[in-house]
Amino acid sequence: MHAVKWLLIVLSVGILALSAQQAIEAGSWLIVIVVAFIAMSILVVYSTRRMIPAKYLLPGLILLLLFQMWPIIYTAATAFTNYGDGHTLSKEEAIVAIQGQSVRQDPDAPRYGMSVAVPEGAAIETGELSLLLTVAPAEDGSELEEGAEEGGEAELGENITDDGTRLFVGTEEGLQPLSADGVEVLGNGTIGTAPGYRVLNLMEANERAQDVQDFAVPVGEEGEAAVKPATTSQAFVGRPTITYDEDADVMTTAEGKRYVAQEGNFVPEDGVGAALPAGWTENVGFDNFRTIFTDPTFRTGFLKIFLWNLAFPLLSVGSTFILGMLLALLFNDPRLKGKGFYRSLLILPYALPIFVTGLVWAAMFNAQFGLINEVTGLSINWLGDPWAARFALLLTNLWLGFPYMFLICTGALQSVPSDVKEAASVDGAGPVRTLVSVTMPLLLVAVGPLLVASFAFNFNNFTLIYLVTGGGPFDSGNSLVGNTDLLINFAYRLALESGTPNIGLASAVSIVIFLLVGTISYLGFRQSAALEEVN
Repeated sequence: MHAVKWLLIVLSVGILALSAQQAIEAGSWLIVIVVAFIAMSILVVYSTRRMIPAKYLLPGLILLLLFQMWPIIYTAATAFTNYGDGHTLSKEEAIVAIQGQSVRQDPDAPRYGMSVAVPEGAAIETGELSLLLTVAPAEDGSELEEGAEEGGEAELGENITDDGTRLFVGTEEGLQPLSADGVEVLGNGTIGTAPGYRVLNLMEANERAQDVQDFAVPVGEEGEAAVKPATTSQAFVGRPTITYDEDADVMTTAEGKRYVAQEGNFVPEDGVGAALPAGWTENVGFDNFRTIFTDPTFRTGFLKIFLWNLAFPLLSVGSTFILGMLLALLFNDPRLKGKGFYRSLLILPYALPIFVTGLVWAAMFNAQFGLINEVTGLSINWLGDPWAARFALLLTNLWLGFPYMFLICTGALQSVPSDVKEAASVDGAGPVRTLVSVTMPLLLVAVGPLLVASFAFNFNNFTLIYLVTGGGPFDSGNSLVGNTDLLINFAYRLALESGTPNIGLASAVSIVIFLLVGTISYLGFRQSAALEEVN
């Protein structure tokens, strides 16, 4: 048993060490610190016979840290930044990206044959990219000759094939001659095979299209020029048309237009025109929260969503509880035969995946071809009218949610002592009085916390809204705020579906949701705790 314990410890620490190594390669030092702390905790707790309680608590604490605390901390940190579309890079990466996007082909330099490759044995998806370049005898390859460093994989002169084609390999560090030994040059002037490299075919290269597009090989004096892919099989020598002055923190175009750093972007110094395409992540303080509560357009939409977000879970929990409780009372009658069969039928909606039932209900609410209008003879635009769409959601959620309430109420009713109801009957209480004064208080003792939990779930019931209405219908001219949106759907649209996704702003909305749900749940649990006095 002792050997098994140490085997598990070594295995756990080994897996964590591998994770730390990958984090180091990715430059994620915070992850390295967390992984190292977990590994150290495992060694300290499990390598001795002491700290018995910690041996049981540590796995739960680690899972709590990774899956509860870390997402909350990361979301909160993101809420104070401008992270989003166009602002995902660091400032240094943004400068490189802007200059890379400004590269234009040198009109005096020809195009070269190009193959994309990774080191032999490396993974195609993650291996370091290289460009294998060919220069035909008739082409002027002076730029490549000047950019190639001697003493690399081959000396200049050893990189020439029998027909005079010159071979080079380009990496992010620069250009080097490629030895002609063992190299196969295809008819289109590209390299098919080369010792030490795995040449990617068209499909493999397409999987890394973005990496290839961003790839550049510095050449020339001080790397002022670069070899850039032009097509899937050709490359060109280009020069950036935008320069960066680090001291002044200014970018200047070839025409002399200056751009200054401001709020995560390089914007025109004269205020005329748009910002340069790539921005960077920057701390913006409470700007995202100020936007939620002070921007007129945003504030109006947020308030409308918030009011519906309060009404939806209240109406959903109330309607499903009432229907579930009434059915539970009906099927709790000892005189009813076949209760097991009927109960099985009633919980079927709860057993079906919402990803199926949500889409089925959305189809049934179709104004032209939906089953509901066809059967009832109505012509209601269920999903096109704001109030009809809200009613459709409540009706759908009633069908999906009442089996859950039916189950918990059935269990709670069976735990109510029969002698209490008999005593109420002896005292002259009728069926309604017994239900209201005896059964309901005892029932709420059991189901009260579950009602609070159900409220919290429906407060963030993203899936139902997304599948049935998609948050719509939308008012004309405003595709951001839907009439059936919950705050969680609104945050999702901000983060991923808007024209300019703003994950920082969406994170701020998520923090507001977290605080609202936490406050409401706290108050709800306090009220449900008061019900304990019934006992």
